[in-house]
Amino acid sequence: MRFGTFIPQGWRHDLVDIDPSEHWDTMRALAQSADAGPWESIWVYDHFHTVPAPTDQATHEAWTLMSAFAAVTERVRIGQMCTCMSYRNPAYLAKVAATVDMISGGRTEMGIGGGWYEQEWRAYGYGFPGIPERLGRLREGVEIMKQAWTTGEATLDGQYFQVNKAIVQPMPPQQGGIPIWVAGGGEKVTLKIAAQYADYTNFTGTLEEFDHKSAVLRGHCEAIGRDFGSITRSSNFNTIIADTEAEVAERIDAVEARMARHVGADTAAEYVHANYHSDAPGVGTPEQVIERLLERQKHGLGYSIHYFPEAAYDRSTQQLFEQTVIPALAEASGDDL
Repeated sequence: MRFGTFIPQGWRHDLVDIDPSEHWDTMRALAQSADAGPWESIWVYDHFHTVPAPTDQATHEAWTLMSAFAAVTERVRIGQMCTCMSYRNPAYLAKVAATVDMISGGRTEMGIGGGWYEQEWRAYGYGFPGIPERLGRLREGVEIMKQAWTTGEATLDGQYFQVNKAIVQPMPPQQGGIPIWVAGGGEKVTLKIAAQYADYTNFTGTLEEFDHKSAVLRGHCEAIGRDFGSITRSSNFNTIIADTEAEVAERIDAVEARMARHVGADTAAEYVHANYHSDAPGVGTPEQVIERLLERQKHGLGYSIHYFPEAAYDRSTQQLFEQTVIPALAEASGDDL
């Protein structure tokens, strides 16, 4: 199994109580620590307003951070999970990503999706079109990016996007273009787009849901004659581990208390319960997390991306994960579904 980790950027109230003047130093240090460690990749979210509710707390912009991380790291790959297609014109986005790829020396990953955070869409003046339009924009945008990165220009007279010989030079240094991660598990459209264009998928849920989405993806691949095994399946996991279950519970309580000061006790409690419950794959003792991830690996999970809510304040749980979980799974083989 391969591993990535998210860098706190404020979106999930994970930089509160740190002075904004120190945010970049904090994020840079975490990125460079991951670069020197066992992680294959670092990730950010593409959002403008905080969750679980919009507040005045900082949320740093994803592609600005991508460029900055590219300049201060040497090895680790750099991605966003995931870019909202409709927040930027896709030809412009292809140009931005190609530039980041040049800065990084060919270490960029393109996570892409249809977008979901309605409050944020409307606040920034994007409206909030229905799901069919959001996914239609996703499909057309991916086509534009694929063209741009493989031919140096893009032309598409689409329903949602129209570009005419949009030049993207220099092209990304990665042969074949920047790897595309299609995020989401929509069975009729999103996974069909993934079957056609994606190098990676990103969906989660229960093990049964993961198996079902995988079977749907396989069906879409077979329908177009693509090798299902050529797509790496990934999932994101909210992660808090400690040596004992009691310490895990204490750390979860601390995350909730920090968030409650900004969104209220009820909202924080609901959010933390939904994301850090005791049977979540990334929550528990090292032994528990290893067992759950090994089971996922046996069902075809090839890439595991972990978000540590405490990282900006305390790296000990992330370090424990690096020392125990990654070695246990890095060399284990899974049975593909």
